[in-house]
Amino acid sequence: MKVLLAPSSFGANDPAPLARLAQAGLELVDNPYKRKLTQEELLTLLPGVSGIIAGLEPLNREVLSRSQLKVISRVGVGLSNVDLEAAAELGIAVRYTPDAPTIAVAELTVGCLLSLLRRVMEMDRTLHQCRWEKCVGYQLAGRTVLLVGLGRIGRAVARLLAPFGVRLLAADPAVEQTPQGVELVSLAQGLPQADVISLHASGSQQVLGPEQFALIKPGAFLLNPSRGELVDEAGLQAALDSGRLAGAWLDAFQQEPYAGPLTGYANVILTPHVGSYSAECRLDMEMQAVNNLLAALAEQGLLPEAQPR
Repeated sequence: MKVLLAPSSFGANDPAPLARLAQAGLELVDNPYKRKLTQEELLTLLPGVSGIIAGLEPLNREVLSRSQLKVISRVGVGLSNVDLEAAAELGIAVRYTPDAPTIAVAELTVGCLLSLLRRVMEMDRTLHQCRWEKCVGYQLAGRTVLLVGLGRIGRAVARLLAPFGVRLLAADPAVEQTPQGVELVSLAQGLPQADVISLHASGSQQVLGPEQFALIKPGAFLLNPSRGELVDEAGLQAALDSGRLAGAWLDAFQQEPYAGPLTGYANVILTPHVGSYSAECRLDMEMQAVNNLLAALAEQGLLPEAQPR
């Protein structure tokens, strides 16, 4: 039975997930492109494949209907790249790993926020060019932070930020009760108050468009460790050019790999969608994805009963 390993980095840090799949007697199909697969590339790799260890590749209705897939096991949290309705109609089981990335993404978010406020990356670049130039940054203490989305990761970020003495706001229409110390507001209420806006929303619906950028407090900072589709990139550039945004950190982009105009901004930190890329998190996510795949195949009678490892 064939299983496609779609994420190009799957098993690269620790071979245990690959060993677990091999132990189950599965034939593994690697991603030969070593990047996110396009729809056309997926269609060339999927014939004869029963299960996929999935990343962010487009598992839409056309792809699913032309495949023989029985199980999609997503390494990660979001399922916006999977047509869940089509999967259900076609009898394809869908699994994911919602808890594994929480700590890693939250820690990176806070780390990049501190780096952004104190302009660490700007000084790092100039000193690597043998230029001794000091930048004046900002303290986090006393700032107002707006969390857009208060799921697992948003709540973890709130816990990490609380000891810094910040005021915490959260905008999430699906939430009725917030953790202690977090004030629930609408997005329109929160944007004019926030010194820092951190995006943790699920799905792919745009959150920050022209109307929302107009509400942002001048001099604010934007963090997006979530999804590129949440932000109108042209609006983001305009906000940076006008000074409405003092800086930004982006770990997700509408087009990945990203090589767009934001690479030219010194006050923008760009990372290549690595929120979950701690060694501990990757191993946890990948082992969960493998165990989810094996269990789902076993439920369909395609494998002996799988024992989680």
